[in-house]
Amino acid sequence: MSELHKFLFDGLPVRGMIVRLTDAWREILSRRASNTATGAYPVPVTELLGEMTAAATLMQANIKFNGALILQIFGDGPLKVVVAEVKPDLSLRATAKVLGELDADAHLSDMVNANGKGRCAITLDPKDKLPGQQPYQGVVPLVDADGRKLERLSDVLQHYMLQSEQLDTTLVLAADDQVAAGLLIQRLPVKGEANLEGTGASRDPISVDQIGHNEDYNRIAILAASLTREELLTLDVETILRRLFWEEKLLRFEPQTGMLGPHFACTCGRDRVAQMIRGLGQEEAESILVERGDIEVGCDFCGKQYRFDAVDTAQIFTAPGDQLPASPVMQ
Repeated sequence: MSELHKFLFDGLPVRGMIVRLTDAWREILSRRASNTATGAYPVPVTELLGEMTAAATLMQANIKFNGALILQIFGDGPLKVVVAEVKPDLSLRATAKVLGELDADAHLSDMVNANGKGRCAITLDPKDKLPGQQPYQGVVPLVDADGRKLERLSDVLQHYMLQSEQLDTTLVLAADDQVAAGLLIQRLPVKGEANLEGTGASRDPISVDQIGHNEDYNRIAILAASLTREELLTLDVETILRRLFWEEKLLRFEPQTGMLGPHFACTCGRDRVAQMIRGLGQEEAESILVERGDIEVGCDFCGKQYRFDAVDTAQIFTAPGDQLPASPVMQ
């Protein structure tokens, strides 16, 4: 099963997580491959989408946000948009839209940042919104501080986290058609909610809080960055932690697996599709009915098809008290 492991470095201002998506990731890919209209993702898209799904899982588990965390990359290349969404219960889904030809060895800039217009967006959508409350969204370009194009998703997200959280972060990500995995190492703040004062890590709070200058974090980050793609995809978590941090004392938490860990789930539904059709407007909906006979919408995430005939569509634009019984749902 897919699994999430959390750990702390005893006495040091550093925490870590490892996620391995197996069954959840293969479910996403199999649903896409069974879609006769699109077929399976090209290899570069599979790898990027898998890395994004693993990264979004790590980020959701890291911030403990009561709502959906949505990670998106979009731009001006043949890969128009890539989306990974993870809920507080670690249910996840992901999708990508490819509109052009991709080379088998295409890199991030080839796919979404051909002319420097690529962007990475992280959206936090609260589960229980207050009236008028909008989701929080942060957007960064797919370039470094000097304007050079970034070719690794991990570099994009490390840059984002440094800007948004002002905390040093190291990410190692990898994915193929069987596993999507990631390792996150992050320096903890000395002050505030995650206060570590009194543990020995706060000898000099000023120097500890300086980005890039904590020796303990830097040493652990170097060890983490030595993890190779092949090791992350093929080794179990126990072996990875033992190989990387055998000289460190780790405080381990109970692994999260099954329904308590990362698992595939889609939040699409007939009511949500009806709302989308309502958003098109009655005139546009009726023109689709004239042309095609019904309105059929497929979920990009899970592949489920929703069909609305003339009666169903009329119901959408009819006041609740005036509605007739809906036609049978076509499965």
